[in-house]
Amino acid sequence: MKKVLVLFVIAIAFFYTGLIACTDILAGKMATVDGSVICSQTVDGTYDSRILIQPAADHEPGSMTPVWEWIVYADRRPLEKLGEIPQVEHTYQYFLTSYPFGNEKGLLMGETTLGGARATANSPEAIMTVEQLQAFALQRCTTAREAILLMGELAEEYGYRESCNLGECITIADGKEAWVFEIYGVGPLWKPGEGPGAVWAAQRVPDEHISAVVNYSMIGEIDSETKRPPAVPEEDFYISDNYLDTAIELGLYDPASGEPFVWKYVYGNIEGKWSSRLWRIFSTLNPSGNWSYEKTDDYPFSVKPDELVSVYDIIELYRDVMTGTPADMEANEAWLYEYRGEMRKSGLASPQPGSEFRNLLGIPYVRTIAVQSTSCFFINQTRDWLPPEIGAVSWFGLGNSHKAVVVPLFCATTSVPESWTTINRGDSKINRDDAFWAFYTVDRLSGVRYQDMMPRVDAVRKPLQERIFEVNI
Repeated sequence: MKKVLVLFVIAIAFFYTGLIACTDILAGKMATVDGSVICSQTVDGTYDSRILIQPAADHEPGSMTPVWEWIVYADRRPLEKLGEIPQVEHTYQYFLTSYPFGNEKGLLMGETTLGGARATANSPEAIMTVEQLQAFALQRCTTAREAILLMGELAEEYGYRESCNLGECITIADGKEAWVFEIYGVGPLWKPGEGPGAVWAAQRVPDEHISAVVNYSMIGEIDSETKRPPAVPEEDFYISDNYLDTAIELGLYDPASGEPFVWKYVYGNIEGKWSSRLWRIFSTLNPSGNWSYEKTDDYPFSVKPDELVSVYDIIELYRDVMTGTPADMEANEAWLYEYRGEMRKSGLASPQPGSEFRNLLGIPYVRTIAVQSTSCFFINQTRDWLPPEIGAVSWFGLGNSHKAVVVPLFCATTSVPESWTTINRGDSKINRDDAFWAFYTVDRLSGVRYQDMMPRVDAVRKPLQERIFEVNI
């Protein structure tokens, strides 16, 4: 019977799909109810979701440290050494998953892959993946600004290396500020020592604003004189010196055209089924903006929310599946059937239907914030009026954020239960010693008959989540 159940769960997995992508939401300290600064991420796709804590360490002067590839898949693939860089005398403790997300000093991060111009595909001699940049920044930095400058410097010197798609974004919070850092390659002909190996820009989220990055660039026009977006203070923007020359060299921008240099149009790829998430986030937090669902590429970098937001509001946004909107796949009429003269909704109706159900019933696909392909997700909260040991916390969840429970990881945490440090998704057997399998099994089985099972999941999940909040806030 147990073997049958395992095979059934695995089979059900093939009925669901999710775009391999990530969703990041940020909030400045004057946009939140308590002055918290927030950045966050869903890790959508099959990535390493183990919580590994790398301890602080002292190092010999003049020593070197390796640069690794395949950090994102380290649960099932050996790391490959790409090179070395000089080590520093002391490195901080930090959380390591597929994308490292916080250190003992209260510096917290999220990541989201960006579509990019094909011409930016970098040389195979480039060695700095985004996840390795994050790790180095968390080892060595205490503020967002320090992290931005270090990551930019390392990427320029050693070359930015794509690990998922052409571009990448890192969202950063440090208790005082929230930032968006975007990076692209400089083309396949780059060689070490022959100019910068990356092009990058970073923009600060105004204290009273929220922002979101959903797999395409949010940084807009760059003024040719000031080298920053119009109306953005000089201290709130950084950009690599080569941003214009690289765009011209790669044929991405012609200064003779008279067109403004718009970063996200020049370097980014804003096409794709990603706009629904940006619309949902902006329309939820700033409904007075009357945001267009059809066209989101001209949304501003950030916006002031109609009401101050809490970390709970952001957590709930990560559970969102478009309920109550025209894009709600659960509400599609295709789920209805006639029974004894009455129309009833099928017990199979789900806000996250797999491609087989969508194709069978003719339900248009909508990319929701919560997807079943999520490996893990975290909402990072920093509070500068508290010591970083307790003021910085990552609300961490495994699997589908629509159904998962988030638990607090305070930045000074030195260990977690072993069940959160192991995973074997390639095994054909459920491993009850892995936390991932608990969340995965609940998600997949409840998705079989969502209408019947989701109320039962919520009956357990909601009180448990409320209790976790009560004892940790």
